[in-house]
Amino acid sequence: MLKKFIVSAVFSLGILFSSLAPATNLPDFTGLVETQGAAVVNVSTTQVIRNAHGFPNIPEGDPFFEFFRRFAPQMPQYQESQSLGSGFIISSDGYILTNAHVVDSAEKITVRLTDKREFSAKVIGADKRTDVALLKIEAKNLPKITVGDPNKLKVGEWVLAIGSPFGFDSSVTAGIVSAKGRSLPNDNLVPFIQTDVAINPGNSGGPLFNMNGEVVGINSQIYTRSGGSMGLSFAIPIDVAAQVAEQLRTTGKVTRGRIGVTIQEMTRELAESFGLKTADGALVSSVETGGAADKAGIEVSDVILKFDGKDVAGSTDLPRIVAATKPGSKVAVVLWRKGALKELTVVVMAIPEDARVVAAVKRSAEDEFTRIDRLGIAVSELSNEQLAELKINGGLLVEEVRGAVAHVAGLQRGDVLLAVGNMPIRSLKQFDELIRKFPVGRNVALLVRRGENVSYIAIKLDEK
Repeated sequence: MLKKFIVSAVFSLGILFSSLAPATNLPDFTGLVETQGAAVVNVSTTQVIRNAHGFPNIPEGDPFFEFFRRFAPQMPQYQESQSLGSGFIISSDGYILTNAHVVDSAEKITVRLTDKREFSAKVIGADKRTDVALLKIEAKNLPKITVGDPNKLKVGEWVLAIGSPFGFDSSVTAGIVSAKGRSLPNDNLVPFIQTDVAINPGNSGGPLFNMNGEVVGINSQIYTRSGGSMGLSFAIPIDVAAQVAEQLRTTGKVTRGRIGVTIQEMTRELAESFGLKTADGALVSSVETGGAADKAGIEVSDVILKFDGKDVAGSTDLPRIVAATKPGSKVAVVLWRKGALKELTVVVMAIPEDARVVAAVKRSAEDEFTRIDRLGIAVSELSNEQLAELKINGGLLVEEVRGAVAHVAGLQRGDVLLAVGNMPIRSLKQFDELIRKFPVGRNVALLVRRGENVSYIAIKLDEK
């Protein structure tokens, strides 16, 4: 009887596990690798490093300089440094995409295909701001990748990378999409695709595939503390890379649009202070005099909600949309100003090669200052010399930060207060009158200049 029960239980469990099996099957990547792998290439570069003295690079003023000059074995004055990366063929006549940092300063570039053929490659163009480079080899009838749509990617979707980590050609790793539209420090033009695919040195420039065998990104960066993969890798969306590559192929350089504004992220506190129901859009904290935005009538405290028909969900969206707009284009801008929607037309300008804004604030020990108790700060009026140096018409200098609300908001000694909401500050008296009008506990947006940066800070008014 017991034997029959055991057999019956095992049989029942077998049915249970077999019914669960399809749900736990992992995806099969073999077909994808077989059909697309041949379009992935190894990119090796050679740099020549000059050693002026023929021995280790030691300054002439160093005490060991003379010792090495006399007694150390002489080193070659010119040394070769080699590095490895990946890339993929985008056209059968030999155009290849990779990362700009893979070929940066390279004097010789060799591309090796999966069939072991090697070709010398030339750089058609490279764009460091997006980390995209376009190479060309002299060959025909090459296998090429199929371009996908990264906008259709979903978080949690399976993706696959092929590349040459640590020089191991055609290595395949897989994972899922961890997030989309990631912004990284100094990379506000690229909405990175974040994955947990194992990416290591040498994978740079290689393709990221979706399950349809389409390239959706270029593997570009990793977050690591060990030098190896930690499950945080970032890929440049292929549509961004393709736009850059087309400009590099036709002109050898990339031209981007700009409108001449400084923006910041909207918060719930700032949205409340400007009368917005949601914290969407990009808040304008400064407008460049004579720039495209200035000519169109965009003002400080405007919240840009749409640009050229595209939604601006956050401040990171606007630079990407504007940069992708052709200079000279006339585009519609929908913004929020003083409690109402407004539409303007902007003529987009081109980003100059090197745009810099320099500003400084000098404080005098003789300046008188006044306490603004509701903000917990002490301020003083700027002198005519300070106003002229900062190229502003008015403002107040924060001399002391005394109250908790000001500390929490992030105000600092030396900040210059330029406006309350969209109302420019002209004098101490006017500023004090403006602050007195707001009810207790209300979030007020202060436009603050700190060094070269201008941004809004939301501060909740005290009861005093």
